[in-house]
Amino acid sequence: MSQIDYLTKEPSWISRFLWWCAGADEHFLKLSPMQDRVKYAGIGGIVLCTGLLAAFSGGFAFNTIFGPKGDAIDDQVAHIGIMIGSLIFGIVWGLIIFNLDRFIVSSTGKGDGTDKITWREVGQALPRIVIALILGFAISAPLEIKILESEINSELSKYQKEYTQKLNDATDVVFKQNLAKLETDKQQYETKLLGYEKELMAFDTKIDELVEQRRIEMQDKRAYGDGPVSKALQKNIDDKKLEKEKYIKQKSSEVGAWRKQLNFNDDQINKKSDDLRKSYKDNEKKAHGYDGLLKRIQISHEIGGIIPWVILCVFLCIEMGPIFFKMMMNKGVYDYMVENNNFKRQVENGIYKEDHLYEGKNGIIHMEKYRFLEVDLAKEEKLKKIEKQKQINESVIDQWSTKTLKDVKDNPTAYYTEGKDSETNNPA
Repeated sequence: MSQIDYLTKEPSWISRFLWWCAGADEHFLKLSPMQDRVKYAGIGGIVLCTGLLAAFSGGFAFNTIFGPKGDAIDDQVAHIGIMIGSLIFGIVWGLIIFNLDRFIVSSTGKGDGTDKITWREVGQALPRIVIALILGFAISAPLEIKILESEINSELSKYQKEYTQKLNDATDVVFKQNLAKLETDKQQYETKLLGYEKELMAFDTKIDELVEQRRIEMQDKRAYGDGPVSKALQKNIDDKKLEKEKYIKQKSSEVGAWRKQLNFNDDQINKKSDDLRKSYKDNEKKAHGYDGLLKRIQISHEIGGIIPWVILCVFLCIEMGPIFFKMMMNKGVYDYMVENNNFKRQVENGIYKEDHLYEGKNGIIHMEKYRFLEVDLAKEEKLKKIEKQKQINESVIDQWSTKTLKDVKDNPTAYYTEGKDSETNNPA
């Protein structure tokens, strides 16, 4: 195979795709040597990989933000909607980063065309470098927490449990304060009911004593029948029962209110206990809410040591690499062909660049001046038209002056009058 055949070898579709990713011109790369082809294919590969990493990063970030929350070490089953949303967001985010990187790389020039990076070149590329830095941070953070996911989950689960216990302790304080008041009220009504029960027991005890006395009395004198003493005891028993019934009737409304209030207090205590259990569940849910992107990044930097920074630097190198590579690239055949074609197109469209060198205080100064040929032509035509119009006007004035002088010489009276008719008859 000859060298000419090698240089004009038809590239594969992979090479053409990578050239497109790098924003290079396929037409001129087909005519370029293999060195230029490989350079731009490599740059395109970096841009493509950056876009793919951004897609994964965006998907992880979306799933972390909108995915199910729970104990960090428990496997959470993602909803199908979240999975589809993460996939769509990841693809869109990857395309955005890919397009930005492609624009940044394609718009970055060659600098001075040598493999040295000067401060002037860095200054010119500074806006692109800043954008690449921001994109590097945005891409690396979700991937960083995905790489350290196991360690982060373990630490996050510990934090969630501690935070749950902290919330439960605060809930317990409020619960005990509310419960203490209810218990105090309950004890007050229980004391009143206990006093009431004691009064009833006192009546019952007294009645039992009288019944026992009557039984003894009847036992000793059953041969004599129901005597006066027995009847008196029976009357005392009946009176005590009436007194008890009167006491019960007298206290019935008040005792009913006490029992109702006591039941209400019991219901409130049970409700507070149910609320406490519900609060525990809410506290656990709140603690599980600390499973977002920000908290995971914070934990990653707390436990990861230098590893998160290493991961960040790797992605920054991937993101900014093509910019510095292009500043370090020597001009090749492809660059000269593209430059020649651009100059040719400019001239064909009436644009011409002139290079001027001036000697300044700090050495030779290179300046570029662009001439717009169609503008120069229009300007020249306008100037000529104005010049010719000026000549025509001068000729008309000269002819008019010559004719007028001849008329004055031949007929001076027509141009000179005296007296009051001078103002109206003088044509001069």
